Amino acid sequence: MAENFVVPPPVQAAVPVRGGGLFPVRRIFCVGRNYAEHAREMGHDPNREPPFFFTKPADAVLSGGQDTPYPPATSDLHHEFELVVALSGGGADVAEADALGLVFGYAAGLDMTRRDLQGEAKKLGRPWDMAKGFDASAPISEIVPASVCGHPASGRITLSVNGKVRQDSDIAKMIWNVPETIAALSRLVTLAPGDLIFTGTPEGVAATVRGDVLDGSIAGVTVLRTKLV
Repeated sequence: MAENFVVPPPVQAAVPVRGGGLFPVRRIFCVGRNYAEHAREMGHDPNREPPFFFTKPADAVLSGGQDTPYPPATSDLHHEFELVVALSGGGADVAEADALGLVFGYAAGLDMTRRDLQGEAKKLGRPWDMAKGFDASAPISEIVPASVCGHPASGRITLSVNGKVRQDSDIAKMIWNVPETIAALSRLVTLAPGDLIFTGTPEGVAATVRGDVLDGSIAGVTVLRTKLV
């Protein structure tokens, strides 16, 4: 029986996969303050507190090396470069030992942030949604299957803006590693195929302007390039 939608259904958000095919995006979860030095630069204690999460809409992904439109309502747009986990399995209360079995592959992503709106929201005790979940706020590389890149637990993560390095760390420095993050998130929501998890950014976040070219690289995984327009 055909569905009788009263308005046209939205186009399925998807990300290209290395080797062919598309990864359908269901939800985007992001981990906050998952590198100690980034926590410090944001004015927080980097002790191993339980991870916390925020979300972006699925259609915030921007793939294929497309230009990133500078969003409205901000004069302080920051880059946050991250390892992204793409899930092909799901479940609730996932054990850490089983977590990597849910992973399809990995990508490089940018959690673009309207820092001025985030700062105002924090000051007023309001949600961060409009600081984090705006249109095209999640530029992302191709997804590399784990069968190709393995399950990276270490490797240099770096972002340059106009050829100058701004973020330079190692994914081994994540406070909560990938299996721990998946397990923690699965205690809050039931995970499912198509979910993406942005795993947090290292120190060096800073403002960008129109015309900036952002080049990110995660050793052994992939690269990402986008231009702000």
